[in-house]
Amino acid sequence: MSPGPDERVALQVSDLCKSYPKNPLVNDHVSITLGEGEIFGLLGPNGAGKTTLVSQIIGLVKPDSGSIVIGGVDTIAHPDHARQACSFQAQTQVPISGLTAKQAIELVGRVRGGSVKQVRARAGELLAQLEMEDWASKMADTFSGGMRRLVAFCMAAVVPGRIVILDEPTNDIDPARRRLLWDQVRGLVDQGSAVLLVTHNVLEAERAVDRLAIINKGSVVGTGTPASLKGDNRQSMRLELVLEPRGEVPQLPAFLEGPVVTGRRIMGRIAERDVAEAVQWSAALREQGAAEEYAVGPVTLEDVYLAAVGHEDAGSLDREEVAE
Repeated sequence: MSPGPDERVALQVSDLCKSYPKNPLVNDHVSITLGEGEIFGLLGPNGAGKTTLVSQIIGLVKPDSGSIVIGGVDTIAHPDHARQACSFQAQTQVPISGLTAKQAIELVGRVRGGSVKQVRARAGELLAQLEMEDWASKMADTFSGGMRRLVAFCMAAVVPGRIVILDEPTNDIDPARRRLLWDQVRGLVDQGSAVLLVTHNVLEAERAVDRLAIINKGSVVGTGTPASLKGDNRQSMRLELVLEPRGEVPQLPAFLEGPVVTGRRIMGRIAERDVAEAVQWSAALREQGAAEEYAVGPVTLEDVYLAAVGHEDAGSLDREEVAE
């Protein structure tokens, strides 16, 4: 699924390929379209090729073949345009030692062409809305990892580009400020930017994005809205069972479709007619001391993700809860 015919395209990536001598086809004919005014998620496990793709979009790495167009400009031929059009929060921590939070944010804003007055006002607004005023004048050397990531987000958002690329933006951030951060991400879209969110956190993707692409082993294996990717699975339910520590995996019932076992968690689909039997089976395991907890609910994007990439490739799946 692509943006509708009336929507302007902010980013068009077509048949992009990139390989390295020891790592062939890190990106294997990747195609994605990011419309203006949307949050587009790039979802996949670590090592799927997400960061390499981003490096090509922002003009730091040249692809072997394919095309990248931002706002009608071929950015492979004109990488400087990509760096001007995109503001970027990297997955790695930015080097802000020796600066206060406010200084780091304002410095990037000035580099990106903002006026002193504009940058100062916007930096103060971001710090206030993320409840960071107490850290504004403190040296970043003393910051926790989560606080550094919040500063890095502000650096990307202070003078946002036509496209704002956020690579794992909520790593190490506490749940309360995650909610505040997502409010600011949606605010970037409201102000006219498109957002490309790179993550392996399925819960974040399902709650935050308008559309997404699932990427695995360098290839796009699914794309669409979270609802459309669920497809026919919306008529099913999911059962999740958490075993007791050191508990053995029980014999799985026939009604549990496509079961996936990851550590102590067992997940699978069930038909609506089997919900009562599934609850009875799960409750019996808990009474026997074999299971710690269980839950039955609608099929989620995580189920689609696991089916698309395989539970072995999804070993890096982030289950940390995201603030509602």
